[in-house]
Amino acid sequence: MKRQKQLHINKLSPVMPERSHGTIKNKLYALKQLIIKSENVTSEISQIIAQLRHVEGVTVFTTVAANKIYLEDTFKKSGDVSFNEFATLSGIKFLIVFIDGLVNKETLRRDVVNSFITNSKELQANTPLEPNTVKSLIAASVIQTQKMSAVIDDLLNGNTAMFVDGVNTALLIDSREWEKRAVAEPDTESVIRGPREGFIENIRTNTSLLRRKIKNPNLVFENISLGKQTKTNIAIAYIDGIVNQAVLGEVRRRLNKIDTDSILETGYIEQFIEDSPFSPLATITNTQKPDILAAKLLEGRVGIFCDGTPHVLTVPHLLIETLQTSEDYYMRPFIAAGWRIIRLTALFFSIFVPGLYVALQTYHQEMIPTILLLRMAGSISDIPFPAGAEMLIMVVFYEFLRESGVRLPRAVGSAISIIGALIVGESAVNAGLVSAPVVIVTAVTGVAGFIVPALSEAIMFFRFFFLIAGSVMGLYGIVCGLFLLVLHAVSLRSFGVPYTSSLAPSDQGVLMDFFLRFPLWTMKKRPPAIAKGNQQRRGEN
Repeated sequence: MKRQKQLHINKLSPVMPERSHGTIKNKLYALKQLIIKSENVTSEISQIIAQLRHVEGVTVFTTVAANKIYLEDTFKKSGDVSFNEFATLSGIKFLIVFIDGLVNKETLRRDVVNSFITNSKELQANTPLEPNTVKSLIAASVIQTQKMSAVIDDLLNGNTAMFVDGVNTALLIDSREWEKRAVAEPDTESVIRGPREGFIENIRTNTSLLRRKIKNPNLVFENISLGKQTKTNIAIAYIDGIVNQAVLGEVRRRLNKIDTDSILETGYIEQFIEDSPFSPLATITNTQKPDILAAKLLEGRVGIFCDGTPHVLTVPHLLIETLQTSEDYYMRPFIAAGWRIIRLTALFFSIFVPGLYVALQTYHQEMIPTILLLRMAGSISDIPFPAGAEMLIMVVFYEFLRESGVRLPRAVGSAISIIGALIVGESAVNAGLVSAPVVIVTAVTGVAGFIVPALSEAIMFFRFFFLIAGSVMGLYGIVCGLFLLVLHAVSLRSFGVPYTSSLAPSDQGVLMDFFLRFPLWTMKKRPPAIAKGNQQRRGEN
């Protein structure tokens, strides 16, 4: 018998480096036959099993020992991969494999190990072990597979693999449980009125939060995996019957084209699928709140979940969304309309005021009231810098303070902002480096920018753009820059939908929810640019 094993090994070893399909099939068949006839796995067979890790299409082996060797070599004997061998009173050997920290060990002990050992006593001595027989002995959710690649993927996703001696099928047991952050209010989307729950880093918790908002069987989650190394779980969410099918098809196409090693956050996905990667205006937005995502899906948009991050992408993204907040729809329409006007005014101040100040002071003094002009002239008489350079220095210094306040711990960041705004600003004015009007304009600009957080990145870019335009050409430069900005905005598209929909092209029904917010009972239809099919939002009564 021993000589026969050696003859089989000698026949298998020379063909291991070969890659032809026929050779691989013959090799696997011969190896399985050898393992079946062998009571123990010798070192020579162990080497052959280890080499099979580089072969595609490997199926589950019949013996527990062979499966253990294969998985140990695949995971490089990593310390967090646990291998547990058991035997029933009737002599049935089985192997439990899982990754420590991703499973509920109590569930494994109670519903798998104890259940299998206890129920196997009822088997008769001559009962053949089949996958369905083994599955019936386990009190847990189980699926069967014969592919080692499926076993490895499930282990990495937190499931448990069970192998039984004499059965060439693996049982994949749903036992996932890991540490996760509690559901809490997002810091970046705090509200006064409305739900305070937010998404967390666990994708299944996030999908369940959305499911609680939309109790509709037409809410669909399509699961895919992205990242050759990370194999990150991604879920595409939409409402069948409302979603724009053209947008949904484009989302699927762009996601399937992603070919990269890692996807660690939705920001990775956004950069791969956005329409205009070099535009300061984002054509994809994100949210951490289930109620906001639910409202967007109910208008016909598509959501993209990513495991490991609380930020969920939504497409298509329109300009109108930057002026809207979830609270607008939870308060009375007149109050919401007033806040929209304030946001629009703040957006104008944040982008244009620095450039307008420099343009008026440098080129158009006749447009400034006489008393104000005399005061400004007195404050800038001893300043060594021109108005444009002075404003540029203060705006850059403000960005330094804002970035440091965001990156530092919250208590320290607040202290730095106060010190920078009060002490450094006042000292700069007293030292004659900058004028008091410039400090005031910078402060107003900074505060106004916080009112529209959805455009914070674009505001910073356009603020510098119009500041330079106003410094070089005055009001003519600002008007030309505004013309270019409008031209750029109307040329953008988000997954085939015009970025400025409801303004260009215009739609009277959607304009009821743009600058003003009309009562909910007046908004009967969904945005036609997004929901191409089912546009009716409410009935006539």
